[in-house]
Amino acid sequence: MEASDGDLVDRALAGDHQAFAGLLKEHDESMRRLAGRIVGRSTMDDVLQDAYLKAYLNLGTFGRRSGFRSWLYSIVYRTCIDHLRMAGRRREVELDENLPSLASDHLASDRLADRVANRSLLRQAIADLSPDHAAVVLLVDGEGMTYDEAAGALDLVPGTVASRLNRARRHLR
Repeated sequence: MEASDGDLVDRALAGDHQAFAGLLKEHDESMRRLAGRIVGRSTMDDVLQDAYLKAYLNLGTFGRRSGFRSWLYSIVYRTCIDHLRMAGRRREVELDENLPSLASDHLASDRLADRVANRSLLRQAIADLSPDHAAVVLLVDGEGMTYDEAAGALDLVPGTVASRLNRARRHLR
């Protein structure tokens, strides 16, 4: 856990609401990427509001076995999955232009139209994955998390992350 996160967690546990807001501000961008890809941008803000409220109410359960970011990822991920189950609809998956593409690294063509088409194909392929498989792809390949970090965020063992990632990558190919 980063020193600044640890200090902010301590202050937030002591009742400093601004410290908790600082934690959320520090990690909001990556949480938005995750939630946006799982539930879509149209409902992302509502899901994040629910997740951030859960994090605030359960901050006392943060055991510091993993970093605050991984703990928050776990809450955001579970809230997204809960939202999908309650909504009973397919999720949207959106890729930010700033993130490294999972497919276009291997493309020979530099033409913009080809890149856009491939992003669209990749977006659809990720949308066709189960939420569990999509989550590991998004965390490991999209966010650059290690297997251990992704396992902590998803409450899994690293071997399960590795096997889900292997299956997901096979499906994406």
